Amino acid sequence: MNGEHVLSVEDMRVWYSGPGGPVRAVDGVSFSLRPGEVLGLVGESGCGKSTLGRGLLGLLPRGAAADGTLRFDGQDVLALPAKQREALRGGGMGLIFQEPMTRLDPLMRISDHFDEALKTHEKSLSKKERQTRALDALRALGIPPTRFRNYPHEFSGGMRQRIMIALALALRPKFIVADEPTTALDVLVEAQILRILADIRERFSPAILLITHNLGIVAEACDHVAVMYAGRIVEQGPVRDIFANPSHPYTQALLRSTISLKTQNLHSIPGAPPDLVAPPAGCRFHPRCEHAMQVCPAKQPPQFQPHRSECWLLEPALTGAERAPLEREEVSVADEA
Repeated sequence: MNGEHVLSVEDMRVWYSGPGGPVRAVDGVSFSLRPGEVLGLVGESGCGKSTLGRGLLGLLPRGAAADGTLRFDGQDVLALPAKQREALRGGGMGLIFQEPMTRLDPLMRISDHFDEALKTHEKSLSKKERQTRALDALRALGIPPTRFRNYPHEFSGGMRQRIMIALALALRPKFIVADEPTTALDVLVEAQILRILADIRERFSPAILLITHNLGIVAEACDHVAVMYAGRIVEQGPVRDIFANPSHPYTQALLRSTISLKTQNLHSIPGAPPDLVAPPAGCRFHPRCEHAMQVCPAKQPPQFQPHRSECWLLEPALTGAERAPLEREEVSVADEA
């Protein structure tokens, strides 16, 4: 996993137009990935994970916009004309969707899905070469050639997800966004998909952004983890270090909320995620944080080491007044403001 970064994101923002003003779904996100690295992106529903993934690939809906710096394979992607960015997507940057049954056309055979994708992005290939590439990708995912001309409804949910992965793999991308690739699959099929992703990583070395809400998957499949809250990455670092010693109260709360065979008491995070049209001032987590201090709603915290954690608890130079606890009533007022 050495070499230059295949993907570098700096201060990326994505927003949607809305009746109450712009919805800042992604607000100042930065990270980078080398070939073969897997970054797990975790957080509650609505925190901006999928929006970030789609923004990286240029798949945002109408009314949405993005800015910042996004460099892929040496190119400034956000500055590329639409047609060049479209050509880059698929061939260089791939996507594995969740819920594959809604992404595969029920009226098209699996062979036609592959042929259409390869004709679009690999125009130099002959029909025979496209078929060979498709069959090789399916074999790598454990799907026999005899199923090549079947329709999507003739496969189980786990096999359809393998087909989605094979479609991405056939185009040989250097970067893949895997958006909740094991959602709605039972635990045995989930384990199979994770083994397949590990095998793809070993054989082809793409950089992978794995979007999930499952911390167990992150622990098993990822090198690094980025914890997202209200459009911002509040903590990121190596998986082993973050899980052993989380710095941000939100990361700590997520890990406490995880259920295992050893769980004796259930824990939850009080309150609800904020409105992204008018997020809380300062640290966005402060209205729900049991450690909130006077400084928290006043100023956005910088990133502190060792885990690039955005939390004022890590600043030793705070004054006594800044470090004073924020009363829960004061938190409610700040949140409403």
